[in-house]
Amino acid sequence: MTQERPATTHPSLRPRSAELYERACRVIPGGVNSPVRAFRAVGGTPLFIARAAGAQVFDADGRAYLDFVGSWGPLIAGHAHPAVVAAVTEALGRGMTYGAPCAAEVELAERVVAAYPAVEQVRLVSSGTEAVMSAIRVARASTQRELIVKFAGCYHGHADHLLVAAGSGLATFGRPSSGGVPEAFVACTRVLPLDDEAAAAELFGREGARIAAVIIEPVPANHGLLPQRRAFLHALRELTRQHGALLIFDEVISGFRLGRGGAAEWLGIAPDLATFGKVIGGGMPVGAFGGARRHMAHLAPDGDTYQAGTLSGNPVAMAAGLATLDLLERERAWERLEARGAELEQLLVPVLFAARFPVHLVRVGSLFWLSFHAAGAPRVAAPLSAAESARFAALFHAMLDRGIYLPPSAYEACFLSLAHGPAELTRLVEALSESLAMIA
Repeated sequence: MTQERPATTHPSLRPRSAELYERACRVIPGGVNSPVRAFRAVGGTPLFIARAAGAQVFDADGRAYLDFVGSWGPLIAGHAHPAVVAAVTEALGRGMTYGAPCAAEVELAERVVAAYPAVEQVRLVSSGTEAVMSAIRVARASTQRELIVKFAGCYHGHADHLLVAAGSGLATFGRPSSGGVPEAFVACTRVLPLDDEAAAAELFGREGARIAAVIIEPVPANHGLLPQRRAFLHALRELTRQHGALLIFDEVISGFRLGRGGAAEWLGIAPDLATFGKVIGGGMPVGAFGGARRHMAHLAPDGDTYQAGTLSGNPVAMAAGLATLDLLERERAWERLEARGAELEQLLVPVLFAARFPVHLVRVGSLFWLSFHAAGAPRVAAPLSAAESARFAALFHAMLDRGIYLPPSAYEACFLSLAHGPAELTRLVEALSESLAMIA
């Protein structure tokens, strides 16, 4: 692993990033094109990345960082993997987009259908948000019902009807958690707490005949990493079947990361519909949603449920996705990533145990999260106190000073890739040990 100049968070030693951020703030709201990148949760000036390779990113000032963000999940093979770059380069030579069908989109769809339980057809789109929005439309068309149930702490993209926060009761009418979303848009959304079969049963007992679908991240990873009990997820499967509603697994993060068949295969639960993204794009903007043929038949041009996308199935994105899936199969990647995650867990546990304040490791396969909750790692969406948030911010910057790039939010999970080997894991653990001691 080649390390360039040592990393530092001091703005005066990152002048190019500071300059770019100042310019960006003039022409881009908040200076970023996705809010968490702005470092508002941790303070300081965001890094502007100039290039990346393997397990490292390099900022605009030429400093190297060992990356555990991985573009928020899609780079399961690491940055700029030669096989993926070669496939994309070859596809680019044939044209960037056609606005017409191509062979590669058929091949990628075949791969998803062959891998994922109960999916007979998929429609390819350009983002996870688009996939979820479309899957919900299909669920409503298929059931001829209007209510959607989601869970507090699960993020499903920024479609209006899913930007809803949970209330204090067991089940709550949706209330917008974003400006610009009229209450009427979320009137057909219900929010439940995770890890609570009784709350789900009570809601279905009250409104089951109106519920079109329940959507959940089977491994919630957007409000911390919140692994759910299998009994809870099986209870949702039974409730939806009993009441004629559909179960939607949002596998945008977990799909093709936890295994070939995603969390559904891992849990032994086949949902009615599923959404995908991240890994199946190999670093390009790709999403997909799929399910049984009887549900997908509602989509135009066969059915009356409209969904479309000019860049859906474009040949360059398809090439990146296919190359990534080929690589995962060829290199027994899921087995290797599980072993890598287990190795990291073994190394981290004693370091965290020795910390002078509570910090807990949560790991599911190649996903891991450092929880700063004093009461222990939660299974439900739980806010951090001001002191706990401040500790994470201090840790984030201490790690950045040591050349380790973690997600700039205490609620975001970290990602391992095939590019993270024993040397990278050792470096992470050593930096974490030093950083925890420093901020204690």
